[in-house]
Amino acid sequence: MSRVPEDLRYTAEHEWVRRTEPTRVLVGITDYAQSQLGDVVFVQLPESGADVAAGDSIAEVESTKSVSDIYAPLRAKVVAVNQELEAKPETLNTDPYGDGWLFELEVADAAALDSSLGELLDAAGYQGVIGG
Repeated sequence: MSRVPEDLRYTAEHEWVRRTEPTRVLVGITDYAQSQLGDVVFVQLPESGADVAAGDSIAEVESTKSVSDIYAPLRAKVVAVNQELEAKPETLNTDPYGDGWLFELEVADAAALDSSLGELLDAAGYQGVIGG
């Protein structure tokens, strides 16, 4: 059974979103996603400083089984990427909700982030997506 932490928001495409500051979030892939991918062997991260729109394909995760697109969960600017994943992509398998974060996004103001997060799935909604 996949772990689905209650304190995160989720997309139907299996990304998780954790608010870290009033206008910033970390984004990664869910435990369910990493288990479906199998052993992750490569991660292509977005460019820091890039402006992204919700639903844009902005990163890729390659495993021994397939290559999967990672989508921006909201309209924002990429302010950081997890460079550690270049050397250790398997971190996505071992710690998807911790050291396996992919990138950090920033929006213009806290109200905009509140609104965007409200459009994402909560833990129960995501459990429904994965049949848990």
